Amino acid sequence: MTPDMSHPTRSRHGRPVHHWRRDIVELAALFTAVAVADAVANLIGHGPDGPALLVVSAVVLAATAAFHSWWARRHGHAPPAGDTGARPSAGTRPGGPGDAAGASVLWRMRTTVKDEPGSLAALCTALAGQRVDILSLQTHPLADGTVDEFLLRAPQALAAAGITREVALAGGTSTWIERADAHDLVDAPTRVLGLATRTALDTAELPLSLRQLLGRCTIRSLPAASAGEDRGPAVVPVEGILEDTVMRLRAPGGGVLTVERPYLPFTPTEFARARALVELDSRLGPRVPRGQDVLTLPEGDDITVRRAGTGDLAAARAMHERCSPHTLGMRYHGPAGDADRYLNHLLSPRFGRTLAAQTGPGRIVGLGHLLWDGDETEVALLVEDEWQRRGIGAELLGRLVAMAREAGCASVYAVTQASNTGMVAAMRGLGLPLDYQIEEGTLVITARLDSAPGAPREPYGTGSRTSGDPARRD
Repeated sequence: MTPDMSHPTRSRHGRPVHHWRRDIVELAALFTAVAVADAVANLIGHGPDGPALLVVSAVVLAATAAFHSWWARRHGHAPPAGDTGARPSAGTRPGGPGDAAGASVLWRMRTTVKDEPGSLAALCTALAGQRVDILSLQTHPLADGTVDEFLLRAPQALAAAGITREVALAGGTSTWIERADAHDLVDAPTRVLGLATRTALDTAELPLSLRQLLGRCTIRSLPAASAGEDRGPAVVPVEGILEDTVMRLRAPGGGVLTVERPYLPFTPTEFARARALVELDSRLGPRVPRGQDVLTLPEGDDITVRRAGTGDLAAARAMHERCSPHTLGMRYHGPAGDADRYLNHLLSPRFGRTLAAQTGPGRIVGLGHLLWDGDETEVALLVEDEWQRRGIGAELLGRLVAMAREAGCASVYAVTQASNTGMVAAMRGLGLPLDYQIEEGTLVITARLDSAPGAPREPYGTGSRTSGDPARRD
């Protein structure tokens, strides 16, 4: 398009530009005005009232000039009447789904589109037609298409079925949608970096980070099958295995890490992210955060509560040797068996978190375990006989439940015996809604954390309960 060189208001580099023809016209008008003024002055000046008329004319001209200047200052910045390029003000701008004109909700949606030009544009146009705002978009390339993952803000009156219907009409297939919240507003790179940081600081964070990375899923860490054994999964290759809704990765420290998400297949992009997170954890090795709290018991004794790991195996074994068979039977629901074998599992930060209560260097008198059990979370306690009934178990349990809530767990459960009044009282002392049921002759107490004030949303799916405590599997 050729610019109009005769337009008087065209600007260049922010300054108005005038054509030379207009300058000639204005100069000619000036000379004409001077000539006319001279003729009028000569005609009036030779009359009887000439000087008075000249003074009156000067006053009128001065008043006219002053009025013109005032009018120009007041209206000089107003846009032309035909100007349609101005942005509407906040008061006249049309309201969106997130404005006060109507409430809005957040949705996470995933759909598959053809890998061809215009397919994503058609999808976005269909969403815009329903006044749905796209807050973020991630693409997961596939061999025969592309999986697009959206974070949407939609009018509250628009149901999920209405969104999926419009997406289907625009060419989207295999559409999945669920409600989202403010946690999903963090962009993907920032979220992944945050999960990597958490994993780098604490080995026990790996399962939690994978759940937050992949959504509701079940994660199990199983030992690899040894030569000549049929138990356990086969050793997976270094690059891992992706099978639709199941991925298998080499677990740090040996074994196999299985991740299942039946409701939504994994994409190669998600598989690569999970594999990178597991590789980071494997390269860094076992890590337990340092730090401890010194607490004073009602009797006046001081105890130290801290995180424990496999480095405390000797002290934990010594505590077990000081415990009575009755105490060990209440904890493990039968003979304790080979303590070295299950203590190494319980103390490993790869399977959960362990808190230790100690009275001096190397003397542990209480252990509390928070175990990642597939898509559920188990708590377990053991306190040395002479230190029972002093509040150590309740202190450990309260801290474990706080960790579970911080990790986003919806509930925790404890498997005990009805005669274990200490554990039952500690669970009741949490002040949380409790469910009781008998499974295989033992009492299972479940505390619902999602009913507590300020509890985070439920990040897990549902699944059958299998104990994360290896001592109860024999």
